[in-house]
Amino acid sequence: MRGLLATMRNSLAEAGANRLALGSQMAVMAINDIVWAVFWVLFFDRVGTIRGWDADRILLLLAVITSAGGITLGLLANARRVGSMAVEGELDAVLSLPVAPLAYLLLRRVEPTNLGDIAFGLTLFVLAGSPTVGRAAIFVAVVAAAATLMTGFLVLTGSLAFFVGRSEGGELGFHAILLLGSYPVDVFAGVARVMLYTVVPAAFVSSVPARLIDSFDIGQAAVLAAVSVAFAFAGWATFTVGLRRYTSGAVWTRA
Repeated sequence: MRGLLATMRNSLAEAGANRLALGSQMAVMAINDIVWAVFWVLFFDRVGTIRGWDADRILLLLAVITSAGGITLGLLANARRVGSMAVEGELDAVLSLPVAPLAYLLLRRVEPTNLGDIAFGLTLFVLAGSPTVGRAAIFVAVVAAAATLMTGFLVLTGSLAFFVGRSEGGELGFHAILLLGSYPVDVFAGVARVMLYTVVPAAFVSSVPARLIDSFDIGQAAVLAAVSVAFAFAGWATFTVGLRRYTSGAVWTRA
């Protein structure tokens, strides 16, 4: 455990070594998020509500998905790179260390740009989420669950590269869950909606958490927690089994 904590400290230190660059990278991502939020506010100002979703609830959704996405893609940046690292033989250095390979891999790299998502999400919740002690506690809990689910899903799809020899699955999973999670799940219908609760669990990284903040339900909370744990376990299991098929590329990198 001490080794993993030291790894995380080193990763954060590397990301913050150049504070000016860190600040500018975070600002770029925050501006991108602001544009997306303004779009939705203007959209709902025109149409009112769509299937129970209005401007206030969509801002909650954005606060959740940017915060959770920032944790996964910022603090655990290698979650997105598992597939490419497996295909290109870049895991040699990880396997030589006396730590859990997946945990070390996830903690080894921090992406400064995506830390702007965390800052934006927290700020948006404070400004537009009608925060109370209770709502803040639920927000923290659902963001943690959404980040766990997203990380597990990206590791799962990325780890398929061990078996198929191609890394496109990880990138497709990354784009699918982020893009689809940016929309309220209720705007979809039929097979597409079912997929957002199962194959690509985008509903559980944004819409379901936003509903729980707005109107907490213990049953839905339990489902969110169960799905998050299930995808985290599936990601770990697939990576662990796939690692047995890993072929060294004799490439020694900092992972």
